[in-house]
Amino acid sequence: MAAAMGVGRFVYTPILPRMTEDLGMSKSAAGLLASANFAGYLAGALTAATPVLRGARRGWLLLGLAASAVTTGAMAFAASMPAFAALRFAGGVASAFVLIFASALVLDRLSQAGRSDLAAIHFGGVGVGIAVSAGLVSTVTAWGGGWRVLWLASGLVSLLALAGAALLIPDRSGVVEGAPARATGRGRGLAAFATAYGLFGFGYVITGTFLVAIVRGSPAIRPLENLVWLVVGVTGVPSVALWAAVNDRIGIAGAFAAACATLAVGVAASVLWIAPAGVFVSAVLFGGTIMGITALGLIGGRRLSVGDPRGTLAVMTAAFGVGQIVGPAFAGAVYDATGSFLLPSMAAAGALLLGALLAVAGYRPPVYR
Repeated sequence: MAAAMGVGRFVYTPILPRMTEDLGMSKSAAGLLASANFAGYLAGALTAATPVLRGARRGWLLLGLAASAVTTGAMAFAASMPAFAALRFAGGVASAFVLIFASALVLDRLSQAGRSDLAAIHFGGVGVGIAVSAGLVSTVTAWGGGWRVLWLASGLVSLLALAGAALLIPDRSGVVEGAPARATGRGRGLAAFATAYGLFGFGYVITGTFLVAIVRGSPAIRPLENLVWLVVGVTGVPSVALWAAVNDRIGIAGAFAAACATLAVGVAASVLWIAPAGVFVSAVLFGGTIMGITALGLIGGRRLSVGDPRGTLAVMTAAFGVGQIVGPAFAGAVYDATGSFLLPSMAAAGALLLGALLAVAGYRPPVYR
């Protein structure tokens, strides 16, 4: 998770400002590259959530990690927008494979071992990867490395993670899993919850793509650009455990809504409070919620399933993917027209608040025996 999501998927954010400056890339083009990655994620997630792929989950996980490392490092050698877009699309497919197959494999094994409480560590890997990417970018930049060196270094770090995963995740394809619980009712509210999850995808991704660019574009806080992304990663590590605890107290719909509302404040702060305190508040609230909301959405979608959950997970993934794809392209186009991320960021905050309302109003899981 740290390699494919935290590095392979999110390292684009701290590298982006350097790419746009050196290549003269517009914000619209930068947004389209981010959207290409998220389109790949959507395609990969929908493929992984269907019976089309056969074979051991561990094999697909390792293949996804390898593809993520290769496509990340290969960004250093690309020389055109079509090449960049193709690599980011392929990297998105790889990150989706890792997320789905790693989650299925790890969470199943934790359940068999009676240690489901450790699931937060699994999702917390994304925060670890973001923190590692922030430190990597800061170090390589201090040594004088440009954006191409940054991509190459990120790919090499991901290759190290591939080796670690191969050693730490043994092949247990012969283990027989227990039978799933049977539902006595039909999950209602999937449309509302999936829409809420899609609004989260739109609401987080604009800040997730352009936060460092916003900081770099503001002279008063520009020196903080590397530190801000590090804060996002560090606060992301405990976020799943935090929101899991909230879920235990108020239920999954309430926790999802509360997290979305908290993230909305962070998104708004990134453009309304252009000061050191404001950008750190934004980074803390952003990092402290995004993986928690992602986990709550996946868990909530699974609870809405009757029988095989892959269809429900596909619906959730599709909604989330559409939100992610639209967000960066919309924000980049608006920035090029207005010279500011204010309007797209406030639209994102509004989408998050609407998603919170939909989750509370529409979530109705089935009853299991």
